[in-house]
This record gives sequence, structure tokens and C-alpha cells, in this order.
Amino acid sequence: MLDYDSLHSWADRHWESSIIPSLSEFISIAALSPGFEPEWERKGELKGAIDLFCKWVEEQNLDGCSMTTLSLEGRTPILIINIQGTTSGEVLFYSHLDKQPSKPWLWSEGLSPLKAVRRDPWLFGRGSVDDGYGGYLCISAIKALQDHDLKHPSATFLIETCEESGSYDLPAYLDAYAEYLGNPDLVVVMDSGGPDYDRIWTTDALRGLIHGTLSVRVSHEGVHSGMAGGAIPSSFRIARILLDRIEDSKTGKILIPSFHTDIDQSLESSARDIAGVVGDRIWADLPVVDTLEPQSRDVAQMLLDVNWRPALSVIGADGLPPVQTAGNVLRTNTDLALSVRLPPGVDSEQALIELTEILESDPPYGAEVKFIAHPPADGFKAPSLPNNVSNALKEAAIALTDSPPYPTWVGGTIPFMAMMQAKYPSAAFLCTGASGPGNNAHGPDEKLHIPSAKRLTAVIAAVTRAVGI
Repeated sequence: MLDYDSLHSWADRHWESSIIPSLSEFISIAALSPGFEPEWERKGELKGAIDLFCKWVEEQNLDGCSMTTLSLEGRTPILIINIQGTTSGEVLFYSHLDKQPSKPWLWSEGLSPLKAVRRDPWLFGRGSVDDGYGGYLCISAIKALQDHDLKHPSATFLIETCEESGSYDLPAYLDAYAEYLGNPDLVVVMDSGGPDYDRIWTTDALRGLIHGTLSVRVSHEGVHSGMAGGAIPSSFRIARILLDRIEDSKTGKILIPSFHTDIDQSLESSARDIAGVVGDRIWADLPVVDTLEPQSRDVAQMLLDVNWRPALSVIGADGLPPVQTAGNVLRTNTDLALSVRLPPGVDSEQALIELTEILESDPPYGAEVKFIAHPPADGFKAPSLPNNVSNALKEAAIALTDSPPYPTWVGGTIPFMAMMQAKYPSAAFLCTGASGPGNNAHGPDEKLHIPSAKRLTAVIAAVTRAVGI
């Protein structure tokens, strides 16, 4: 039996004295992902985030540690850290240091995306929970084992700077530098979490993603709506017609059959089990207006809707002037940024081909219609953990939370998971993390739940040790 209280106490001290100060400095770096900052290379912030993290790793004085920053021409840099093991087995840890953009004016008073603010139990700031803390936590798990004179397997850390843009730079590195990554027995990812902060949650499924821009153009210049309204069809109305091809606007159901996967009795049963733990908090914790009604009042079905069924969101728009300055003009174009979530098992490449054909074919009124997408990402379904890892996870969770670990699903996308599952089909995967209700990743007031991160450090240390046993 491990001394879990000792590991947890160590993690508490280490977070306070070492991690939080460096993580707070990381929060101050914008480090926008390349999809949001075309000038990322000139600005140097992604490299700056890696340099800051490397400095912190050097201060840990880990035995057998080496670091390599790699930068392929025209691609965002990655960091690979190797720590020699003292037992058999290999573990690959993944995290990322790039961030989503921020709108500082939406943050609460006294808070800012680029200023770390601690209001226990939270650490506020962009990148605090998605996913700046991940590398710190996992490196510290190895340091905890070394400081307790406990043996551990070899550990490799892959830290990228393109995840928030869909990890489109990562495959080139996986091919070019495969020898740095070894052949892992277990892949650990910290970019997830669960429905509460009372338990250890493991993510067993992630949805895939198609992210692109639907562009509709009807004219070469704006025309007074009194002169052309009713003659020139509105580009916005045409966009609505096109969206009706893929979504039932009354129910939100995606109308493309191949975008769906079979939801069998096993998934239905798992949904009811998770619903029994989280109850109506899955809806109550969302920051919706008081009068808003959920699409489904059945919690189990809501879980299936946001994890195992496809969904469409319009996440941005161009061609629409602000309300305050909108002239009485029939606009030339409407561009809508679409996010289509795909359930695990759906081939995202084929889905993108089909979606593009549906949106672009036979355009209403002969309008100019284009759908330009980022590289798509497949979903992920985790295989069962091997017994030694599963037992270690269960033992640590019970010792530190008085509850076994609980599986859950996350409707978001981590493209890396499907990439690595294809590359290492025999590896086990543990996707977990300290995110949970109210963390607001990608949004205003993003924050990390510090107690959960401390506790998870001890859990990951115990699970990592088990790989070599």
C-alpha cells in the first residue's frame, strides 16, 4: 500500500511553493493558438510558453531528465521531455500550452485573462485549466515518486502548441520524431475532467469535430434594402436554408444519417449510471438564463445528446455589422463559423466530404456558396485499462476521495487522442483532469480548481508507478 496521505501532502506543498507561481506566470502569456493568431511565429509567445515551462522543469532537478524543443519549418513548436525509468514500462503524458482567445471585457470585476488571480479554491486566468496545469501536474507526479524513493517506469512528455486549433501540426511531428516517443504502455491526458469535484473521473469517450466556415455571397456591393429587398434574396436567409439541410431547427437533430452512431443498451445503461451520480447538476451548473429550458429534461438523454449524438453550433459570423452601426443595406454576404460535433466511431474525413457536398450543391437562387473547413478530428472511445493500472486508480481514488473512480464522457474533442490511438493501438489510455463545473474553459473567468489538481497529482503518481509493477 502506498502512503497516499504523504503523497497528497507532498502535492499540496509542491503546488503552493512551485507550481502555482510558475503557472501564474504562464497565464500572463497570451500564447494564442495558430488558428487564432496568424502571426504566432513573429510574436514568439508559443515559444515563450515552452521556455517558461522548461525553466520550471529544470528547477525540479529530476533524475534522468532530458528536454528537446522541436520546430519543423512553418509549424508550431513542440516540447518532448524524457525521464528515464527505474522499472519496466513506458508512460506517455500529453498536454498543450496554446490557448483560446479572450474577451477581457466579459471577465468579472477584478479578473483578467492574462492575470492570475487566486480566490480559493480557484486560480483564475486563461490557460489555467485548459491546459496549462497539465504538464505541471504530470511532471510533479514523477517528482513525487522520486522524492518518496519510489521506482517508476520511463516517462515521456509530449507538449504541443496547436491543440486549440485542432492539433493540425502534430501528425508531422509524430511521423518525424517517433523515436522520441517510444512505445507507450499507457497514454495519460490531462485535458478533461468530470461532472463534480468530489470524485476522480475518467473520460471514456470524446466526440469528433468538423470546424469550418460557410460563406454565402449574393452581390458585389451593398444595396439599399428598400430598393433591393425582395428582389435580391438575403444572404442570411440563404444560409438559413442551407443549415436546414443538416439540422432540424425545431429539435436540434442532425439530419445526416451517417453522422449518427448506434446507441445500444450498454450506452443507455451507462448514461443512467452517470445520471444517477450527477443528477440535475449537469443542467443546473450551466450559466443559462433563468427562463431557458433544456432540449431534454431526461438527464440520461441529455448526457447522450452531448456525448453520443452529433450537434451543430454556429460559433461566429462575418458580414454582419454591429447593431449600433448597421445601415439599412442589403448585405453582400453572410459567413458563419460552424462547429459540428461527431460521436465516436464516425469517420470525420468522410463526414467532412459529405457535409461539404450537402452545403455547396445546388445553392439556393444560384448564390455563391463555399464551405471551407479546418482539418477534421475523429472522436475517441477508450479501451479498458489493464488490471494493474485499473486497480491502482481505484485504490488511489478510494484512499483520497472515499469513492471509486467514475467513468464519464466529454462532448468536446481532443484530436490527439484519436491520433495516438491510431498510432499506438495496443496502448491503454487514461484521459482525466481537474476540470469540472464552472471552470469556464475557453470562456470568461476560466479557472482551475486547485484542490482537485493537488489530489490528482497524487493519483497520477500512484497510477504511473503501477505501470512498471
